[in-house]
Amino acid sequence: VYAIAGLVSLLGVVVVVTLAIGSTHIPLATLGNILLARLPFTGVEPTWASSMETIIFDIRLPRLLLAGLVGASLAVAGATYQGLFRNPLADPYLIGVAQGAALGAVTGFLLPVSWQAASIPLLAFAGALLAVAVVYSIAKVGKTLPMTTLILAGVALGAFLAAITSYLMIASGDKLHGIISWLLGTFSLTSWWQVTMVIPYISLGIVVIWLHARPLNVMQLDEEQAQQLGINVERVKLILLGAATLITAAAVCFCGIIGFVGIIIPHAVRLIWGPDHRFLLPLSTLAGASFLILADTTARTLLAPTEIPVGVITAFLGAPFFLYLLRQKKRAIF
Repeated sequence: VYAIAGLVSLLGVVVVVTLAIGSTHIPLATLGNILLARLPFTGVEPTWASSMETIIFDIRLPRLLLAGLVGASLAVAGATYQGLFRNPLADPYLIGVAQGAALGAVTGFLLPVSWQAASIPLLAFAGALLAVAVVYSIAKVGKTLPMTTLILAGVALGAFLAAITSYLMIASGDKLHGIISWLLGTFSLTSWWQVTMVIPYISLGIVVIWLHARPLNVMQLDEEQAQQLGINVERVKLILLGAATLITAAAVCFCGIIGFVGIIIPHAVRLIWGPDHRFLLPLSTLAGASFLILADTTARTLLAPTEIPVGVITAFLGAPFFLYLLRQKKRAIF
């Protein structure tokens, strides 16, 4: 409980501080007054330029909120997959979500320019869900869903979809730059309508996963033991896979494929606070949101006015951590 309260406080501090940081620096005192002025009955008189309000409420705040939602969803999805597969190296893109979303987005980029704004996120979302649906239908054996078969099917279909995506990128001509920027992950074009579009999907998926924390704990022992203890294992697996896929697809459809968040955040939380999913899942939600907000702030300010794709920042931080996990796993085996 104290850890959750601490991460909630940290997230609040991160939100306030990152709102003030950017090419136009806004003092924290001024930022506080601007935020208070939007509340009823505060009586704060504007003493700042109207452009500051535009920067905060129309540019930085929606971008910050979307980054937080995406970070939370990827971290929760990663923790869910790691619990289901009982493997700390599993990530939200393990069973074809990334490859399906990439193919859908690239297809959207090849459409007429006037269609792209709506078609790219829609096709990315549909591509991610369809890819996982195909993987699930291939892996399912009767009424059971073997996890090993699911992973193998995801790898095979992912390679197939990646090959098609690569060919379309080669044939895209002058649209290649936009495609690569999307694939590396960016929040540069975030607006309020994108935030309102993803909130229902991500909120619903995260709540469903949180509610299944206890069955997920029991399933860490063994599927047969979980079945004997009254857990409908196949039903829980289907619900958790569906919810994790939904929030991952919603996360990537607007901002692209951001790697390593779903690996490093759940594992870092597990190392500090333990493997109990009743706490691991909410703590991963808060830590993932804070981490990606900070990563995006770094991406837009480090080389300003040039913006670094946020996927580059998360990979720069995540790759060494991933190698560390592999080394620890190797020691555990030998």
